[in-house]
Parts: sequence; structure tokens; C-alpha cells
Amino acid sequence: MSLAPAPSDPSDLRDYAFEWALVDVETSGLVPRRDRVLSVAVVTLGPDGEQTGEFSTLLDPGCDPGPVHVHGLTAERLRGAPAFGQVAGRIGALLDGRVLVAHNAQFDYDFLAHEFARARLRLPVARRLCTLALNRRVDPPTDDLRLGTLAAHYGVPQLKAHDALDDTRVLAGVLRASLRQAARLDLPLPLVACPPRQDPQFAPKPPKTPCAFRNPGRLAPGGPLVQGMKVAVTGETRTERTDLVLRGAAAGLNMVGSVSRHTSALVTNDSAADSAKARRARAEGVPVIDEPAFLRLLDDVRPGTSHEGTAAPGPAQVPHSVPVPEAGPAPDPVRTPDPVGTPAPGRGPVPGSAPSPALPAVPTPRTPVPGAAAAGPHPGGKRAAKPRGPLSGRRVLVLGGTHPEAVAARTRVVALGGAAAVNLSAGVTDVVVLDGGHADRRLARITALLLPVHDAPWLAAPVVTEASGAGGNRAAAHVLPRGGVVDLPLPKGRGPADRWTVTASWAQQTACEIDVVAFVLDEDEQVSFDEDFVFYGAPENPGGTVRLLSDGPTEQTVSVDLASLPPSARKVVVAAAIDGSPAFGDVGALHIVSGPGTSAAALAQATLDAATTERTMLLAELYRRGESWRLRAVGQGYDHDLGALARGYGVDVTD
Repeated sequence: MSLAPAPSDPSDLRDYAFEWALVDVETSGLVPRRDRVLSVAVVTLGPDGEQTGEFSTLLDPGCDPGPVHVHGLTAERLRGAPAFGQVAGRIGALLDGRVLVAHNAQFDYDFLAHEFARARLRLPVARRLCTLALNRRVDPPTDDLRLGTLAAHYGVPQLKAHDALDDTRVLAGVLRASLRQAARLDLPLPLVACPPRQDPQFAPKPPKTPCAFRNPGRLAPGGPLVQGMKVAVTGETRTERTDLVLRGAAAGLNMVGSVSRHTSALVTNDSAADSAKARRARAEGVPVIDEPAFLRLLDDVRPGTSHEGTAAPGPAQVPHSVPVPEAGPAPDPVRTPDPVGTPAPGRGPVPGSAPSPALPAVPTPRTPVPGAAAAGPHPGGKRAAKPRGPLSGRRVLVLGGTHPEAVAARTRVVALGGAAAVNLSAGVTDVVVLDGGHADRRLARITALLLPVHDAPWLAAPVVTEASGAGGNRAAAHVLPRGGVVDLPLPKGRGPADRWTVTASWAQQTACEIDVVAFVLDEDEQVSFDEDFVFYGAPENPGGTVRLLSDGPTEQTVSVDLASLPPSARKVVVAAAIDGSPAFGDVGALHIVSGPGTSAAALAQATLDAATTERTMLLAELYRRGESWRLRAVGQGYDHDLGALARGYGVDVTD
């Protein structure tokens, strides 16, 4: 396929002219804190897009090279190559003062950050640009957004995939073409600020082991402890606290760090203690036992039921677990989940070891916004049917209108089988202009692109025409209404194909900070430990099963390794929160797409609107249904802040 037309005036590219450093790394695995870089290539471009420099080398990682069938780099081939520290200075000189560019840039950036940290050197990168995120904004008519697919679409020759230098040369061609398309659509670049991450201690802690057993409920008066019971400890103990917790975990108990209504028992030697845990236990009616009683009960812990549903043989065969904190009221049952939000460093509450203050009741969800469809799961939990209607296969952008009017218009688009867009892209086929929409700065560009422009009555009985610049033969993702459910393919094992992603984006002119977060929840709708709250300040949980990818100022992705989640993980909730005083009514709709991996074709999409005053919103849930997984588009907004939301899922939060 030929290159897309360039802007008619070369000056249109002035806003896209930077000093660029294009990077590709081949690695021994997928986890930057653990795996190593095997080869690296850097190509530099000037603001005019012309190449100004190039460097590539193999590296001896001092470890097993990992998936040789992917990158072809055997230990023999790498033997004698320099260590990363020997070439870090040269790489740093090429990166210094330039915008780092990569396809899935956070992956390459994180690996470089760890390698520079190991070498005790500063990584001189202040900003990065992800060509994957850029092309999600452009939305070219391709089946997926893999580098090879984009290269074929833009007419860039690719000689050898997974070769760092060739991939970087291909990336240069894709970047040039993508910038021309961004200029054609007048799209802002998704540049991401890169705060210093040189400290080798910034990596997440080693994985913690969730309790292997279901929570059987509360300790009965005079009854035994049962594996899976959630037990908290507060106050001074005669036995070293760490030893006490480890002994409970080794017996198969779920030793938690705080108290909720799901806690089975609280261990304390001071029944009148005034700690947050003791106050919460009294408020919730949680049984309280002293340390000697707890130690006696540890001698006869009864078998529990594993998360796979089988009875345990007995405490002696239980693997050691580790203490896991828990706090806060539980959300409502599965069908009406509680929302969550995300802090960033220095912005709002963060997980900590300090006790939580007295906890308010979980806030009641607000009434859905006017015009929003309240569709629930499909009958029998079957896969969502592809929408049928006059707008099937169309992507419609709504401009102007009051918030309720815009919500109603987008809801009508979905009801007619179309997808509601929140930003202008090459995939937009139609534009609906409501009152005030003619003042939108994008309308001039829309007119120049010859896109069909309609007024509000068109949505009553739309007549569609082929849109100039739109099209392609790609398969459309399922359009889910609010509450809609779709089945996910069964995970096959560890690997990139089993990392399911949920990407959220919002209007590119949004000025306020929006953070996307994720919670890994057990059958009690609680996190097993605070580190299962994934957010800007902790973008990966300890097991690496859930990661947050910052793809741009108005786009973030949660990546979940479904095959590697422990059996205790029943659900992953993805949510968004606004930092500061604005509400989602000021932002407008959020668009989510979900698919297998960051570059693969999306399986499902949804456009979610919150009411005027909400500051947090549940976006989606990935949840188990028997042996399978499902995705639900939620779209429920709440007025209360991040602290209340995080506590609702059992995170120990310090304000």
C-alpha cells in the first residue's frame, strides 16, 4: 500500500520536528527488573527526518539469552560481546537531548533504565514517543498495529524482523510516515515525560505468594482456625510479629495487614486497644483473640478449600505464604462493583504501612447519566453479538452539545451499531455537530478531509456515505454498551500473546490529569496485598502479572497476564480517577479498547460517559467464569475520592 498523502504545506510538519533517537532492544525476557538486554540499536534523526547517526551492538548479558527462537541470539553468538556498561556511555551520548522513540516505547525505556541503573549511570532521556501509541491516534486501516504491519501499510521495507538494527531502520520509516499522517489530521503527539528512574531500587519487590485457600468466613466462638481464614494482628506481641505472621501463613492462613468485614479474626493482647485495626474490628463485629489463644489454635488448623475447589490435605502440606495487608470496606457484590482510582507520586493517597483511619461506608453509586444504556451481561453470559444497524462498521465523532446531549448522541450511535469516537482519527467516518460544535477547532480539519458532517436529526434515521480517507478491510472490534460482556480466548501459557490489554483514552485537549489504575481482587472483592493495587507510582504488581503502561498524556494501558494470575485472583478491575477538582463531566467520554497484547487487533471497544460530578470511574472488569475469562465494560462513575475507592478494595491507604 502506498504512503498516505503528505501535508500540502511542508510547514505543517513544524510542530512535529524534533531531534529523535530511535531505539530497539532485543532482550532475554519480558521483565526489565529481571531480564537483560542482548542487543541494542540507536538511529538518530534530525528535525527534517534525515538520519544523523547510527549505532548497534550485541551484548553479553552474563545470563541465559532466553527465547532464542524469537531473537536468534544464542549464548555462543553473544560470547565475547561487550557488557552493557562498556557501551552505556556511547548509547547515552546518542540519547542525550533527543526524544526517545520506540514501538511500545515503555518496554524499551524500562529495559534501558534498568541497564543504566546497573551500570550506575544516568539515563539521559527526558521525553519519549511511542509509535504504537501514535498510530492508535492516527488509526490507520490495518488489521493490527504491529511494526511489520505498519511497515507494509506505509511502504517501508523490512528485511529481518527481531534484528535490532533493521527494526530501528524500519521504525525510522514508520515514524516519518506516522508524523505525516498526524500532521494531516492535526493530531498532537503523545509525548511522555520520563522522570529520572536511575535508582536500582525502583524495581518492584519480589513476588508475594497469595494464600492458596478460599476464605471460609469468621472464626466461630470456641471453634478452630481453618485454612484460608483472614487473620490480622495488632499491638505488641510476645512472639516477634514477623515470626507470628509467618507461622500463620505456613499453616495456610491468609495473614492480612488490616481489617475489613471479611476478616476472620483479629489477634491482639489488648482487647481495649485503640488502633485502627481494633476500632474497625469492633465496628464490624470481627472476633478478637489474644496471642496465646492464637498459638494454641495454630496447632490444629483445619483443612480449607483451595481456589481450585479441592479440599486441602492438611497444614503440613501447605506451602509457605507471606503476610499480605488488607484494609477497608468491601465493594458491593460482583454485579455492582465499587470503583477505584489512582494516585501519582505527590498527588493524593498512596499505599503505605500506616494504619488506615476510621473508614466510611462505601458510597452508593450515582444514577447513570441521562441517555446511558444500562445493558447488563448478555443472556447466559454468551459472547456479545456484533452490533447490527445502519451505523455498523462506522466510527462517529460527536462535537459540541451539553454533556447530557453529547452522552445521548453517543449512546444513540452505539444503539445504531456504530462506534462512538472521542478524538479525530483516520478511522472516523462521520461527524455529528450539536449546538456549539461549529466552534470546535477540529471542524476545519474535518472539512478539509471531506468527512461527512451531519446535524443532530441525522441520528434519528442516518443515511451513510463512504467517507474520504476512511475505510480499509479490517475487522471491527465488538462495540460494547455499558455493562456489555464478551468472552475472551482462553490463555495458552506464559508469553506476550497471553497478556490481555485494556487501553483507555480521552479527549486530546483534556488539561487535567487522569490516572488509570488496576486492582487484582480475590473472591471477597479485596486485594490480597497492597502491591496488587497498580498505579502510576507502582506500575507493576510484584508478580509482574499486571502492568500499567503510560502511552501518552491522554492514553494509558493496563496489561494483564491471564495465564499467570494465581487461582486466588478472581477479577482485575480497571478504573480511572481525576487528580484535583475537575470531574468527568469536564472531560467527557472515555474510550476503551481491549485485545490480546498491545499491538494486536482489538476484540472489544466501548465509549463510556460519566455524569457531571464524578471524579472516579470504573472502566472495565476482567473476571473469571469457570475456566474462561470475560471482559465487562462498566462505565460507573462515583463522586468520592481515591482514598475511599482504594480502601473499598482493601488497600491500606495513607492520606
